[in-house]
Parts: sequence; structure tokens; C-alpha cells
Amino acid sequence: MKRKIIILGSTVIAISIIIASIASNDNSTKENTSPDIPLEADVVMPTKVSRPGCDETDTCYIPSTITVAKGEPVVWVNEDVAFHSVTSGIYDSPTGLFDSGHMDPYQSFSFTFDESGNYDYYCTLHPWMKGQVIVE
Repeated sequence: MKRKIIILGSTVIAISIIIASIASNDNSTKENTSPDIPLEADVVMPTKVSRPGCDETDTCYIPSTITVAKGEPVVWVNEDVAFHSVTSGIYDSPTGLFDSGHMDPYQSFSFTFDESGNYDYYCTLHPWMKGQVIVE
């Protein structure tokens, strides 16, 4: 009888440990471990755009052209493993309106457009990466 109680007690403890382990694993996988990724991005720099070719499919910035209302911010997120930038103007002719600087992977940049117009932008490190913001 004593042996059955010890076996039963050991079984209950083992099952409790297994359940606690499973529960703690479930909680940790639900956490967002990616650094500084906003829940919603307006424009994404996807993976592998640091190599030429994305310009041929117009996928260096996704979307490459975005339309927003005056006073509305635009959020860019670098989802690539390489550094990128979001710089107003065209390559070799920046306008100075906005510049994210070199963005680390998973870093975001936001800019609010207060004037209507068409705003070209590019990546200072990868000249084939181009996009446009249309502000209405």
C-alpha cells in the first residue's frame, strides 16, 4: 500500500512538472521577440533588397508608391538583414526634407507630411531602391 502511494505521488508530481513546462513554453512563444517592429507599417523594406533586382519587379519598398492624406504619418520598417535608409529626393540629389539615417534591421522610421505633393525617396546605400509618397 505504501508503495502504491509513493508511485501515485511521484506520478502526480511528474504530471504537474510537465504541465507547468508546457504552460511556460506557450507563454514565451506568444511574446513578440522581434525588436521595435510596429504592429502596422505603411511601407516595408523586405528581405534581399540590398541586392540589385528588386527595382525590376518594383519591390524594393512595398508598396513603392503610397498615397496618404495631408498631416498623416507614413511608417517605414526595415525587415531586411541589411542596413537601409529612407531619404527624400533621388539618388545624388537629396532634398533634405526627411532622412532616416541608416536603419538597422527591424528598425522603423516615421515622417508626417504636412504639405500636398509628390515626394520621391530612396536608399542612400542602395541606389536602385526608390519609392514615392503622394500626399493629397
